[in-house]
Amino acid sequence: MNKNFAFWKKQHDSDELKEFNTNQEGLLWLKVKSIVRRGIIDEFIDENRISLKSTRLTDQFKELFEELKKNTDNSHKILNDYTRKKNASQLAALDLDKLVAELYKVDTFRWGADNQNDLSKYLVKKYVKDNQSYEFLLSKINTEISKTVQDYLVCSWYNHWSSILIEHVFKTHETVLPTVGQIKNVDFFINELPFDLKVTYLPTNFIKTQRKAAGLKPELTSLKQSARNVGINFKNNDQNLYYQLSEWLKDNGSKDALKALTEVRDFRLNLIKAVKKDPKLLAKNLYEKQSDFRFGAENRIFLILIDTNNFEDSWKLKRNIDLLKPGINEYLNSFKKKSINDLKLNFPKEGNRAKYPKEYEVLTDVIVIEKR
Repeated sequence: MNKNFAFWKKQHDSDELKEFNTNQEGLLWLKVKSIVRRGIIDEFIDENRISLKSTRLTDQFKELFEELKKNTDNSHKILNDYTRKKNASQLAALDLDKLVAELYKVDTFRWGADNQNDLSKYLVKKYVKDNQSYEFLLSKINTEISKTVQDYLVCSWYNHWSSILIEHVFKTHETVLPTVGQIKNVDFFINELPFDLKVTYLPTNFIKTQRKAAGLKPELTSLKQSARNVGINFKNNDQNLYYQLSEWLKDNGSKDALKALTEVRDFRLNLIKAVKKDPKLLAKNLYEKQSDFRFGAENRIFLILIDTNNFEDSWKLKRNIDLLKPGINEYLNSFKKKSINDLKLNFPKEGNRAKYPKEYEVLTDVIVIEKR
């Protein structure tokens, strides 16, 4: 099949991204896509003395790509130079110290909804579909509902701007070429390989799976059993029961209570060591356990943040620039030693087999940054 503009567009639109990893024209297509914005594309063609007949952005995208692919090596150079110049300007406009200071004002991280990705669904179910009383609804607007919305907005704000902060660290490294404008599935290129950045923590489903493989009960089940053994009375339907039992057992202070907490912590610490030794152990889980709604098969760099003193406080590390910067830079400095095969991962998507009937191939890696 002729790998023309239409081919690359179809690959990108259908999330078939494997071809982009080893093809210079495919990589060129992605870089051109990142500058197809009003004002930006005009500036680029003016600086490089390129004349386009088209006036519509979609047509300009195709025309510019076809023009640049005539000399792929030179086109990559001028696109890289332009992109780095635009990125330097964008980074200079960001007051990093002020942003960090603002992020440190957040003292709690509580989504305030069962599904952190859909506040409206949570509110409609709890206060509309499960409630027939108009008076009850009105009574909750300025109390429960207001607090839920506030918590959700604070978490969303914190996640957005801490992500900007983390991307800033990546984008200032010499091996990283950022995109000018946002492109689906690509945040930046590392040594000419396209990646999407995902920042997260040690996933609970990963811990559960690994404990099961080791013949252990789920953490919460283990804590419940230990709590009963030392005479702690709790309700199974209490919110945030994991935190409640952890604190209760800690304050209980008995040998059995502390033994249960130590087992949970030690397993997590050993799991972190295993992930550092074999990053694909966690990467595979993160790809396979995606929901159908948020499924993606793009190349991903997973940044895993872990506070080993208090795992529940790991969210705070997203603003800890003094910890983030050396950890990220250490990884990027060593990236040139990695080969395509080092990064390659094949995985099947569990769930709806009609929608995901095949195995996917991606390039991926995991960066673990710990606070000890």
